[in-house]
Amino acid sequence: MRHPSLALTAAPAAMTLVLLLAQAAVFGQTSPPSAKAAPAGKAWTAPRTPDGQPDLQGIWGNATLTPLERPKGLGTKEFYTEQEFAELAKRVRSGDVGEEADLGAAANQTLRYDLSLYGFDITKASFASNKRTSLIVGPEGVVPPMLPEARQRNADRVAKNKGHEFDSYENRPLQERCILMGQERIPMLPGANDNNELQIVQGAGYVAMLHEIDHSTRVIPTSGRPHIPANIRQWQGDSVGHWEGNTLVVDTTNFTGLTAFRGSGEKLHLVERFTRTGDDTLMYRFTVEDPATWDKPWTAEIPMAKTKGPVYEWACHEGNSELPTILHGARVAEEEAALKAAK
Repeated sequence: MRHPSLALTAAPAAMTLVLLLAQAAVFGQTSPPSAKAAPAGKAWTAPRTPDGQPDLQGIWGNATLTPLERPKGLGTKEFYTEQEFAELAKRVRSGDVGEEADLGAAANQTLRYDLSLYGFDITKASFASNKRTSLIVGPEGVVPPMLPEARQRNADRVAKNKGHEFDSYENRPLQERCILMGQERIPMLPGANDNNELQIVQGAGYVAMLHEIDHSTRVIPTSGRPHIPANIRQWQGDSVGHWEGNTLVVDTTNFTGLTAFRGSGEKLHLVERFTRTGDDTLMYRFTVEDPATWDKPWTAEIPMAKTKGPVYEWACHEGNSELPTILHGARVAEEEAALKAAK
C-alpha cells in the first residue's frame, strides 16, 4: 500500500503552491500526453457515449502545485504571465525551491519523506497548467472569512473532544479510521505527488468515479431523481447529476455535520461541473455554499490531465491495525497514571 502520510501532507498545508502538475510516472503509471490541439480552422468536438452523452471516461490525474488560495503578495492577480510561469517552472526543475510559500509542496518539507525514494521527484514531473495563481477563481482568490457562529461551532467541537482524543475510535479522525482520505473527499482537492488518479466510467443513467486513494467508488445517478430525504445524512452527502450541454453537473446535499469540509456544517451544498475540454484534458470546477459557515459561495477550478494508468489498489489497513494499538496504548497510559496517583 501507499502510506496515507504521503497523502495527508497534500491537504491545506501542502496546497500552497504554483503550478499544475500532471501525473508523473509512478509505480508503473505513465505521464499524460499533452492535450492534442485540433487542426487549424477545425474546432474540437467532444466524444459521445453510445447513449449520446458527453464521454468523460478515462483515467485522469489532478496532481497540482497550484495553491488553493492565492499567496498574499499577488493581490488580485489571477494568472501568471508566460515569463513568470517559465521562471517558476525553471526553479522547480532545478530543485531551487527552498521553503518559499509560493512553491508550496515543491518547497522543502522537513517533516515529509524523501519522496524521490518513491518515484515522486518533483524536478522530473510533467507539468500542464492554466497558469492560475490559485485554484479559487476570482479577484479575491481565497476562501471567504468564516462567520462568527461557524468559528464558535468549530471551537466547541474541538473543546468537546479535548482530553478525550483517545477515549474511543469515534474520537479519532476519519482519515485515521480509513473512512475518508484527503483527496477522496468531495469537493476533490488535489495534492502534489501521489493518490491523484480518478477513473471515470459511464453507463446509461449513471456515472461512476473510482478514486485511487482508498479505492472508493462514487456512483452518481444522472436520471434526474430527487435527493434523499433531508433527515438522512451521509459522509459524502447525496449526489445527483444531470447533463448541461457537454458538462456533467453534480449537485450534492445531505452532508453530515461531522464531514466538516474546511469547517462546514450540515448545510453544505456542493455543485461540481465536469467538462471535457480536449482529448486529454478535463476541467473540474466546483462551487461551495454553506450559509451557516460563509457569507457567500466560492468557486475553484482544477484542470485534469489524462493518463494511461492503471489505477492500482490503495489499501488502507490503519483502521484495523494501528487504531486498536493506539487505543490500547491509551488504556495502558491511563492504568499507569492511576497506579502512580494511588501511591
